[in-house]
Amino acid sequence: MDPVGAGQLVRVARTGLTLVSGCVLFLGACSSPTATPIPAPSTPKVQPVELARYYGQSIQWRNCGDADCARVVVPIDYAKPDGETLELSVTRVAATGDSLGSLFVNPGGPGGSAFDYAKAAESVLGKELRKNFDIIGVDPRGVGGSSPVKCLSDRERDELVAIDGTPAGPTEIQAVVDASGLPLAGCQANAGNLITAVGTATTARDLDVVRAVLGDPVLNFLGKSYGTYLGAVYAEEFPERVGRMVLDGVLAPDLDLIERTQGQAAGFENQVADFARDCASHDDCPFTGNPEEILTQLRAWLRSLDGQPLTSKGRDLTEGMATYAVISYLYFPAIDYPALRGALDDAVNKQDPKTLFGLLDARNARGPDGKYEDNGTDAFYAVTCLDSPYVGTQEQTKALADDWATTYPTFGESLAWGLLACAGWPAAQEPPITAIAAKGAAPVLVIGNKHDPATPGVWAERLASSLENGHLLTWQGRNHTAYGEGSECIDAAVDAFFVEGVIPAQGTICE
Repeated sequence: MDPVGAGQLVRVARTGLTLVSGCVLFLGACSSPTATPIPAPSTPKVQPVELARYYGQSIQWRNCGDADCARVVVPIDYAKPDGETLELSVTRVAATGDSLGSLFVNPGGPGGSAFDYAKAAESVLGKELRKNFDIIGVDPRGVGGSSPVKCLSDRERDELVAIDGTPAGPTEIQAVVDASGLPLAGCQANAGNLITAVGTATTARDLDVVRAVLGDPVLNFLGKSYGTYLGAVYAEEFPERVGRMVLDGVLAPDLDLIERTQGQAAGFENQVADFARDCASHDDCPFTGNPEEILTQLRAWLRSLDGQPLTSKGRDLTEGMATYAVISYLYFPAIDYPALRGALDDAVNKQDPKTLFGLLDARNARGPDGKYEDNGTDAFYAVTCLDSPYVGTQEQTKALADDWATTYPTFGESLAWGLLACAGWPAAQEPPITAIAAKGAAPVLVIGNKHDPATPGVWAERLASSLENGHLLTWQGRNHTAYGEGSECIDAAVDAFFVEGVIPAQGTICE
């Protein structure tokens, strides 16, 4: 899950990354995997009779450009299978070799399009996975092409990005409170009965329907970031149907919204300090001195925009927008740091925010005409706030913001105020699942990146230890998530697990 205080979904599907590093502490990690059949469940579970028409439906594929696409019908409320339905958008990229079955993928968010992620398989998945599996992307209900929730206008999305995360005095605090209420008010007005129906527990049920419709006895699944929570919930609900599952960049299910947001505040504070160290070694760094001095200057520049925003073509770069742009480009250091340095150099030294606006809009799916190209933000709030409602008062939030402003001085205050967006939401139609053991499930490979700013590595440790059959693999890196992010050791281990069923030795660490 991306930071609530940032207010938007950071895209995690990218292309053109250069892989570096080598194979460390994993025997056979650099060999070419040999495909091994995936065992069917020994005790298949009988489907409820009332859901038979969903589990037994036929799928009609059509070509949609280098992939096949289809629609699968599911009930809006599984407790009312004869009630209203919705259609899930599904895509399949056929295996380039002999297929072992389907591999479902989810890039995270919540609000990320699994449909688009699967169609980008050649860029985001290794050739061994593409050779041995049909890659399946199912847009979660409420996301992308699956009955997308629509809660916010383009103007309101702009307002959320620009929100002042460091309010001073009652007037500015009230402005934050008012803006924080936009997602709920918009979903109540525009999302209909989906407002309570897009929780992860229900979405996991949808995955099981699609699995059955495709004819797969088990679910093979690669989930990243929020996708790890979706996968973990599926494993808890349907443990006997877990095939080969990898959860990469874990969103800790047992932590509440405050605890998770605090973990991210700490993670991004560490990451921006790393950015300052990197910046000090490059000529295009807009700040001077040692890393600590650079970080101090960055914070001061962000604060200076509170009263004096920079303007480009009638658009103001506020403190909130600049802070969001900075945090958005701390996820993937190899590509994010150079882009952020250059944009900051233009803004700080040339007083030209155009490049920083470009970075912000790219991560936000905002087109040059000011229109947003997807419903990622709407879905982010709708799913997050159902799964993790916030019950703090305005006074408690202010106290938290004051505390975090000291402890996490770059982003802490704005992240704390961002919690208010999840206050007052209705209860999900299915209670969120927070205790996950997946008793009886096949082995689940859990990957933690030691210095991941958005999903700290300790969260992977928590989930791996809570799973009855969890196995932890660690990368000593700084990226958000690990597979496909530059470690041949991680990539080879994941490929071998999916293709051969080989589990890395307990305690394996990829350098």
